[in-house]
Amino acid sequence: ENKPGAGSLIAANYMYVKHPHVAASLNNLALVYEAQGQCSEVEPLYKRALVIVEKALGPNHPHVATTLNNLAGLYQAQGKYADAETLYKRSLAISEKALGPDHPQVATSLNNLAVLYEVQGKYAEAELLYKRALAIREKALGPDHPQVATTLENMAELYEKTGRNDEAKRLEARAKAIRSRNQ
Repeated sequence: ENKPGAGSLIAANYMYVKHPHVAASLNNLALVYEAQGQCSEVEPLYKRALVIVEKALGPNHPHVATTLNNLAGLYQAQGKYADAETLYKRSLAISEKALGPDHPQVATSLNNLAVLYEVQGKYAEAELLYKRALAIREKALGPDHPQVATTLENMAELYEKTGRNDEAKRLEARAKAIRSRNQ
């Protein structure tokens, strides 16, 4: 009878631990924990997912950018703005290089970095990023896509903060119309 030894079973299991699907599962689990407010569980999962995906797919793969983006969001929520900015910028650079400057994932990175800048009161920087994200999303996804509405809502909030209420209302109305068409 040919039974695999413990060593070969461990080796086989270790191969799966390094697989990108494991990284995706860790990333998804971290998102669930984050949504549940279990923040102490989240960072180790993202970091482990990042190590796996970087080793399995290389440091400049779009899945690396996604994981960096998620970890940056956690850091932003924790008030670790410098760490979040570094990761958002790295995510953006990877996405632009791997997918091209007009890809929806680039728009997501731009939007998220803009939100970070807005939270920090860097309104001019945030506005530029929102505008670029909006242009990409409208072109790549169409003018009535929910992600277009998200960027419009974010820009409207920025405009309200900077006293540009008429512009804010116009963007809010457009976002609301998009949301109503996508229900």
